[in-house]
Amino acid sequence: MPSLEEELMFPSTPGKFKGQNRHFHRCFASTSTMFLWALFLIAITASYLCFQSFMDNNKSTGVRYFTSHHWEKQVINSAQIRRTHGMSVLVTGAAGFVGSHVSLALKKRGDGVVGIDNFNNYYDVLLKKARKNLLNENGIFIAEGDINESKLLLKLFDIAKFTHVMHLAAQAGVRYAMENPNSYIHSNIAGLVTLLEVSKNAHPQPAVVWASSSSVYGLNEKVPFSESDRTDRPASLYAATKKAGEEITHTYNHIYGLSVTGLRFFTVYGPWGRPDMAYFSFTRNILQGKPITIYRGKNRVDLARDFTYIDDVVKGCIGSLDTSGKSTGSGGKKRGPAPYRIFNLGNTSPVSVPMMVGMLEKHLKIKAKKNFVVMPGNGDVPFTHANISSAQKEFGYKPTTDLQTGLKKFVRWYLSYYGYNQGKL
Repeated sequence: MPSLEEELMFPSTPGKFKGQNRHFHRCFASTSTMFLWALFLIAITASYLCFQSFMDNNKSTGVRYFTSHHWEKQVINSAQIRRTHGMSVLVTGAAGFVGSHVSLALKKRGDGVVGIDNFNNYYDVLLKKARKNLLNENGIFIAEGDINESKLLLKLFDIAKFTHVMHLAAQAGVRYAMENPNSYIHSNIAGLVTLLEVSKNAHPQPAVVWASSSSVYGLNEKVPFSESDRTDRPASLYAATKKAGEEITHTYNHIYGLSVTGLRFFTVYGPWGRPDMAYFSFTRNILQGKPITIYRGKNRVDLARDFTYIDDVVKGCIGSLDTSGKSTGSGGKKRGPAPYRIFNLGNTSPVSVPMMVGMLEKHLKIKAKKNFVVMPGNGDVPFTHANISSAQKEFGYKPTTDLQTGLKKFVRWYLSYYGYNQGKL
């Protein structure tokens, strides 16, 4: 039996052809109209998708903010200085662990603070959002964007005229570098250069304080680690990007007159911390009854870390900002030498990982299920130990919280934040 299409195109008898031909033309005209409407709808849909894609791209570059008067007002209010001789600080990575604590401390004493954070999913974004809410409650505005987005940075500098930058945005984690090396280049090197480019062209140039890492000491075996020790043997890509950052910041200081201070953090821990850190994940697993993996070095030697409580690190960050000195460039041209400094921010009291676990067991009132494993070749180092004499001399840095006390505070926060009934522990 012929199909409908065949019936229209080839009638069964010649006598029917004329009528069928008229019917065919009517149908063809109708079909043509429908076809044109279909093309129109396709064009509208394509235009919408292109527009949506454009808007999404604008969201990633912060362009969506540029026409918002309300957004500018939030930046201005957040950057307002409320104390004599105060500073206006751009804090990158403001929704991060150290960034949120530093932002709150600066705001509390009357400095202007504006944050920027890209809220990536390296770890729980909800934790970052909770930190953001805490900052918002305290009058601190965070622009959502990446530090590689120069247009967003330029807009922020144009609105706020920052006197200082506290650069804490980075891709963290030693082991994750083996899974996603490009993220470290993107954030720790490319992002740093973007920020420095905007800073050196700013009027006035801000002083820059930024987070390096104790990881730069790499395979160094001399203890305690001093700022004058070799840092040319990194053990991980993360460490290599932080070492590259120190060389890059030195170049911008030398050529453009940017005041730069690098801070080598030693295993920072405490409330609102990073879930990828050992003490944090150990706490989670112990509470859930899951085993924890404890790495050991060669010859079954326990790993040790110079655990530094967040409040002590915050004091070091603020001391660095207060003593940073002024940048000497203008419009990217150097007018004279500017300060370039590097400091260790540690606790000077290394503790073995098994001892740290024992402290967690005490505070949680739960015995951990432990698996001891030889440390794989993933970039971790067997120990860290900070010499902090330079920071003590320059701005009176003096850590006051030991690991036992700091972990107690962390556990109290953890149980409260994640809704555990402390009375049953």
